[in-house]
Amino acid sequence: MSVPDSTHRETVTEIPTSWVGPIRITGSSVSGEISVPLATYETPLWPSVGRGARVSRAVEGGIRTVVTGERMTRSVLFTARGAVSAQIASQTIEERFGELQEVVSAGSRHAKLLEAHPEIVGNLLFVRFAFTTGDASGHNMVTNAADALMERILSWGLEIEYGSISGNFCSDKKATAVNGILGRGRSVVAEILIPHELVASGLRTDAQRVVDLVVRKNLVGSTIAGALRSANAHYANMLLGFYLATGQDAANIVEGSQGITYA
Repeated sequence: MSVPDSTHRETVTEIPTSWVGPIRITGSSVSGEISVPLATYETPLWPSVGRGARVSRAVEGGIRTVVTGERMTRSVLFTARGAVSAQIASQTIEERFGELQEVVSAGSRHAKLLEAHPEIVGNLLFVRFAFTTGDASGHNMVTNAADALMERILSWGLEIEYGSISGNFCSDKKATAVNGILGRGRSVVAEILIPHELVASGLRTDAQRVVDLVVRKNLVGSTIAGALRSANAHYANMLLGFYLATGQDAANIVEGSQGITYA
């Protein structure tokens, strides 16, 4: 009987990469003209994004951006004797929230506890903790913090037991309504006001047609498809290209695909 060779072999998968831009951006984190790397096998993406970049450079201020939220989440799971015990535990967590903030701060220089959002299903208590994590995405950081929080909560003598360090209410790398509503990672709004003459010369259409297409395709089309907090053409294309080019966790594109285009 042959045994597969289990020796670790490191190799490299090459993905075509191109710098696109510069893109004119005005925001609190970045202001000015910057180029971005996009790694993709769908190489027509480069000139497509490049056209938008040209339009941004022709508009005063370019694309204006604002970060509306920044957090990383981890939802823990407790099992209780019943719904009453779960509710008592939920209320206790809310009442002693300051103590939990101190637990997180004592264990990490960067993680800060922002909020705890509980949900009860039968005898199951889910608690979705949200943290700031500095410049890191913070997946491991919040897991360590959640572990310390569970230990402290279980020490309070409530009628609950350990269920799981992650109860999938976080929700990590899955398209969910809770991430779109409460936020996970960075939430950003980007807007641009394009003059009529530039819409005609740079995009070869007019403003009314753009608005009509956004309503009919992005808003109505996405609604009948049952999209989860998503009404856009293809945010995922650009974000995934950027993630791959910069060494990010590409699976986060699931959440990165969520967003609304409005005109």
